[in-house]
Amino acid sequence: MDRRAFVRLMAAAPLLPSLKGTADPPRDLPKLRIVSSFKPAARPGMPGPHPGRVVRVSSEKSVDVETSAADDAVVREMMARGMCALTGKATALEAWKEFVVPADVVGIKVNCGGHPWCVSAYEIVAEIVRQLGAAGVPPTQVYIYERFQNQLDEVNYAPHLPDGVTIVAAETANRRADNRGYDPATYVEADLFGEEDTRSNMMRLVSQKLTKIINVPNMKDHGATGATGCLKNIAYGSFSNVARTHYNGKSHTYSFVGTLASVEPLRSRTVLQIMDGLRGVWHGGPFARTRKYVFYPKQILFGTDPVAIDRLLLDVIDDERKRRGAISIYDRNPASLKVDDGRARDADPNVNIIIREPGHVEFAGSLGLGVADKAKIKIQDIQV
Repeated sequence: MDRRAFVRLMAAAPLLPSLKGTADPPRDLPKLRIVSSFKPAARPGMPGPHPGRVVRVSSEKSVDVETSAADDAVVREMMARGMCALTGKATALEAWKEFVVPADVVGIKVNCGGHPWCVSAYEIVAEIVRQLGAAGVPPTQVYIYERFQNQLDEVNYAPHLPDGVTIVAAETANRRADNRGYDPATYVEADLFGEEDTRSNMMRLVSQKLTKIINVPNMKDHGATGATGCLKNIAYGSFSNVARTHYNGKSHTYSFVGTLASVEPLRSRTVLQIMDGLRGVWHGGPFARTRKYVFYPKQILFGTDPVAIDRLLLDVIDDERKRRGAISIYDRNPASLKVDDGRARDADPNVNIIIREPGHVEFAGSLGLGVADKAKIKIQDIQV
């Protein structure tokens, strides 16, 4: 690999996409500097071989809304149907072989922040590991990863997985000074609010170990981005020092999320998006400390294009909020903004702690990460 460092300066303002009336872009985007020695693959994993294509598999039988328990057999069928439809292959095994080979070291980027009610489902994660094994990737070459060890410990995937799978995080807990799990040579630099540490570094696991990454986000509301799905899970979940992007009512997530996702080698190695929409969070995300804001879309989305999937996610979250009588994720009315210690986020769905930036999805599209125009997204619906 060519290790000669290159520095790409990104002046974000000229990259503003047209938001087609959905939200006004911020006027003061920060300057973001990407530092990486990795070159993109001939065909980067994002948007991958299926730009603008999403397979949506739904099943009323997938989750019991009274207990919130998922049906393992139904989920496995949903997974097989989705993978076959995405790839055009006759069997799940053939479909998985489109993305991995036995020599790969595969990372599965889970989302544990919504514990206990909305995390990357055990059934989905276990089925991915099972199918990787069938495709020749042994458990010892599979890594379940997240940024924070305390969140992984709470979710506890180990009992659901075969021996040999590594479950690993970069830090012990959120917002602690622990940088040993990050690559000092691969980062995005930006001074957003005059913070002391202006770098967000990529996890060493991503830059130095993994050859393929499978992204398994949830369908969740987010107070700074509007919704958190494929893009934010892979970006904020693979870099350090990202909570600094939103503070005191203002969010720089509009350009920061997509920029992080575009950094090599993360962009090239993230080859598959499997969005867990069995359960969702319509307010108070990315957490789910109360079941009060949990709902049940009962679907799984498949694709290689994170932008296309997240564009559909925006509608899922916004429609549910409207159904519940809450303000839209696109609401930028100063009258809706209440800057405090965050308690009002759980208390009142008609209060914004931070002006949200759902336009981060279209911005990511402008960086070439996928298709953001909903009219150009091809959706294949499957009922199980």
